[in-house]
Amino acid sequence: MEGPAQDPVEETEQYHWPALESDPEIFTGYMNKLGMSIDWHICEIFGMDDDCLSFVPRPCVGVIVTFERTEDRDDGKPGDGTSSTLVPFYMKQTGTLDNACGIIACLHAIINHISDISLAADSILDKFKKDTADKTPEERASYLEEFKDFQEEHKSYASQGQTEAPTSSEKVNHHFVAFVKNSSNQLIELDGTKDGPAVIQDDCEDLLKGVATELQRRLAAGNITESLSMMALSKKA
Repeated sequence: MEGPAQDPVEETEQYHWPALESDPEIFTGYMNKLGMSIDWHICEIFGMDDDCLSFVPRPCVGVIVTFERTEDRDDGKPGDGTSSTLVPFYMKQTGTLDNACGIIACLHAIINHISDISLAADSILDKFKKDTADKTPEERASYLEEFKDFQEEHKSYASQGQTEAPTSSEKVNHHFVAFVKNSSNQLIELDGTKDGPAVIQDDCEDLLKGVATELQRRLAAGNITESLSMMALSKKA
């Protein structure tokens, strides 16, 4: 398996990706720098009630959620390891990418709606998408691990934010996942730690309401704590 034709960031030690703060401005700047169209942004979702959801710009093609899991949890379906037909793109979160769940969630949201979101030609995102199109979820993770240009941008944005960024070796309690709708109108959860994409709802009319309903279910069941945040991948108004 071949990775990107670049020198590794560190010759003697595997690069471990530091965590990102759940800040929509940081995520938007990061994704735009990587090549996402400036017509799109990542914005905060302030609550799960209808009034809060009504303020989210449309179209919204992805929801990125960060939450703290409880120890004994069943926080969703396990995922389908043979579900390549559910969505065009899914990648795994390896040990090296343990703290990179934020960027993996963004990749899941953006690349699965590439027909809506244009990428700058020859940008980092464009190269990643093209070079990993025929790879397995595990191979996509390996490719990202070795992608020097991507790593350099990640280090820059991981150092931003109001709170001190954890070191690359520190474990982070919060985890990012992405929710999208597929071509069959199913609500899909994309979590790189699972076996594959998971169908959360078979017939989802509204992405935002579908995600809110699922998170409220998990909160009521005690599967996740109230320490969560939601961001939308939306086209600018």
